[in-house]
Amino acid sequence: MATLSGVYSFTPKGFRVTQDMKKSFDHQGYILVKGMFDKEEITNLRKVFEKTDIINDNGFGVDDGQGKKAKMVTWNNPGNDVSGMIARCEKVVNTCEDLLGGEVYQYHGKLLYKDPFTGGAFFWHQDYGYWYYNSCLFPDMLTVFIAIDKCTRSNGCLQILPGSNRCGRIVHDVVCGQTAANTERVSAIEKACPKAYVEMEPGDALFFHCNLLHSSSGNESADRRWAYLIAYNTRANNALVRHHHAQYTPLHKVPDSAVKDCTNYSDFSGKDFMDPTNLDLPENALLKTQAKCDK
Repeated sequence: MATLSGVYSFTPKGFRVTQDMKKSFDHQGYILVKGMFDKEEITNLRKVFEKTDIINDNGFGVDDGQGKKAKMVTWNNPGNDVSGMIARCEKVVNTCEDLLGGEVYQYHGKLLYKDPFTGGAFFWHQDYGYWYYNSCLFPDMLTVFIAIDKCTRSNGCLQILPGSNRCGRIVHDVVCGQTAANTERVSAIEKACPKAYVEMEPGDALFFHCNLLHSSSGNESADRRWAYLIAYNTRANNALVRHHHAQYTPLHKVPDSAVKDCTNYSDFSGKDFMDPTNLDLPENALLKTQAKCDK
């Protein structure tokens, strides 16, 4: 088992990616920024998901083959609510642009929520394993995983294989209703890139490359595990064909102070929520085909 090495602390004034951070991202596939959002900012974000009908109106679940469901809400555009301010704030967007080396736009955002005892697992996969099918030619993409709740091993924190981003894109298959990386390949890679658990406090942010292998187990605890994820693509890597995720749209940055100043918790105009079960695309086979699983 590996120990996380690419761990850094957020500094409110003038935070930018250093050479050491860029090296960690390029070679290990991630950086973990502790305390990127403070208690007030996370409290503001929680109101978006706790005080509205966003989950009831737009949530869906994916079976994990073990009697549990991995649940999520997905949308394409940032919008002007608090979650949109986070997706557009300078400390997030500048970090993504520094890591990827160019202008970025939001590819999509999502809430992943694991309920106590019933929250399901996600199998080992790469995000580019299926974003590839959306005609994005290069893996110049990343995801920002922001902990809303404390993420621990018992409630299903993220697991990663540091350095696996350098293995290139791996073939993915439909397994128990999810898209998963080839298990034999993952087993071989894990010997060279030992697994690490990404335990996080609310407000911590993990920036990880789209080819980094990652997974998470089910929630075996009495504590929920909610996380806000934002995927970014580079302008130069805009998909060749229009599909169900966003094409390049200029991302209007806002100052970091906008996260606290924003009082819009419920107007989701323009976010473009998704129902992936209605999509006939290769990357969504996980939602259209329920593979037979050994219980």
